[in-house]
Amino acid sequence: MANVFLKRKRKKRLEQGHPWIFQSEVDYIEGDFEPGDFVDVYNHQRYFLAKGYINPKSQIIVRVLTQNPDEELNEQFFVDRIRKAWEYRQRMIPGVRSCRAIYGEADFLPGLIVDKYEDVLVVQILSLGMEKRKDWILRGLLEVFQPKAIYLRNDVYVRELEGLTQEKGFWYGESETEVLIEENGVKYIVDIENGQKTGFFFDQRQNRAAIKPLINSETTVLDCFTHTGSFMLNACLYGAKHVTAVDISEHAIETAKRNAALNGFTNVDFVVANAFDYLREAVRAGKKWDIVIIDPPAFAKSAQAVPKALRGYKDINLNGLKLVKDGGFFVTASCSYHVHADLFREMIAEAAFDAKKILRQVYWSGAGYDHPKLLAADEGDYLKFAIYEVRSRR
Repeated sequence: MANVFLKRKRKKRLEQGHPWIFQSEVDYIEGDFEPGDFVDVYNHQRYFLAKGYINPKSQIIVRVLTQNPDEELNEQFFVDRIRKAWEYRQRMIPGVRSCRAIYGEADFLPGLIVDKYEDVLVVQILSLGMEKRKDWILRGLLEVFQPKAIYLRNDVYVRELEGLTQEKGFWYGESETEVLIEENGVKYIVDIENGQKTGFFFDQRQNRAAIKPLINSETTVLDCFTHTGSFMLNACLYGAKHVTAVDISEHAIETAKRNAALNGFTNVDFVVANAFDYLREAVRAGKKWDIVIIDPPAFAKSAQAVPKALRGYKDINLNGLKLVKDGGFFVTASCSYHVHADLFREMIAEAAFDAKKILRQVYWSGAGYDHPKLLAADEGDYLKFAIYEVRSRR
């Protein structure tokens, strides 16, 4: 096993619990290794810090698996980590059948994502070190979950940064590629083959439930960027009088329609439209709703994109606020990591000022229980979700 020695002058991120070591932090390496091999990591004084796997082709040269020198990195290590991840979900979400079952670094399995859709697992292997342990991972998943099938969604560009090819298809067993799941009492059709990410966004589970107190039998709701209808469906479940669901994707709207029919909800108007344009036109038409929900995709994929992203966020939040009836509620979110919480709040405040609205925050959150976050790793702090009561200044 090769030994990686870190520079003396560096931020002590590893000692604080961060799971990544960057190329710029490495002083020298002793011993031979192949990309993806396990390595020991030491500080400049040759004091042991961690064990992980190495990939010199990546800017993240080492991904940390443990800081315990006595832990052996073998098949049983991976099986135990997989089991502990699932036990955590079962504890935090009693009776859960569908969720983010393994969340990479936050479950101390860097580069491994597993979403559980009933008895089907969808897996993303995002790093070379995990790719080389695919057999161990497969045995661990089979032992812990006993799934009917496992589907690989390795069709992501980040694999190429690790020197890996993109791929997708069944890894174990077979099933339909559309899977029926239930979350918060709502049924969904999940397309594990062609849906975004692995097919569904579990991170908003608790936030979707958080809108329940806002809704009664007279409530009207506008759900922009509805995708396959998750917030719309929860609003219907909680008794909304009527929901307008907007998305630019015809495929997403068709899936949202199927999900509404699956749950027996008939009080929804579906609109295929650019949400930016729809919001502006609704403002010009003088329309109003009791609740307006804005849950867009990520606008900032890099730090350089933040200024443009903030302009986009302000546009939709400004017009969204104008569409809320006085005393109603505005629900807004951002999943752009690079748009940090302080910038997001500042943008909302500016939008409220321009819309001549006074906002009272009633809820603020991030990702749910199945997306835990390492305190030392800001990269996991990507989702911002807020509910505000809206009142006019005049």
